[in-house]
Amino acid sequence: MKDFKKYYIIPASPEELYRALTTEITIRLWTGDLVTIDPTVGGEFSLWDGAIEGKFIALEPFSKIVQQWYFGEQEEPSIVTLKLHEHKKGTSFEVNHANIPDEAYDDIVAGWTETYVESLLEFYEDEEESN
Repeated sequence: MKDFKKYYIIPASPEELYRALTTEITIRLWTGDLVTIDPTVGGEFSLWDGAIEGKFIALEPFSKIVQQWYFGEQEEPSIVTLKLHEHKKGTSFEVNHANIPDEAYDDIVAGWTETYVESLLEFYEDEEESN
């Protein structure tokens, strides 16, 4: 099992980013794919047509989201902690993903940067251009 931690700068306020991570219609806009989400503690979610599935463990509006991601049968759950900090360019988006199965590590790390965060960046850059 491996852990991954990285900070990204997203050009949106912590409140906007929190809503983008917990509101079904907004997630559909930035992922461009099927989404189901119940943003309550214990509520489950599915993003990118089931490529990412899990449940919410904790929700602190506009500052922190803790999720368990499902990876089949694992002794230790895979926990994702997303922290949102104000930054002069928007939000410092801290991703801390613990207990990633070794065989999935490279794909998960690439997915965070090249798919998940890249999709958020494109969404907010498009928003800025349309204003």
